[in-house]
Amino acid sequence: MEEARIDKKINIKGLHCPYTFVKSKIAVEDMETGQVLEILLDNEEAVINIPKSMEDHGQKVLKVEKINDTDWIIQVRKEKE
Repeated sequence: MEEARIDKKINIKGLHCPYTFVKSKIAVEDMETGQVLEILLDNEEAVINIPKSMEDHGQKVLKVEKINDTDWIIQVRKEKE
């Protein structure tokens, strides 16, 4: 699978819903269409909710990956304003 070029990274470890999605949504809103956001998080509920919410808002989820015992990364490409 092709690795996406990451344009922006945010770390939302320690945050819980709905703050995890709010921070992620604001980060995407500040980006150009086609750019990729990488989100580092440690909240299992958010790992489910953020990708669903991003797709509900028309963005493309490229990756959801558990990277160690506590952390995940989610990559989202901005598809529309």
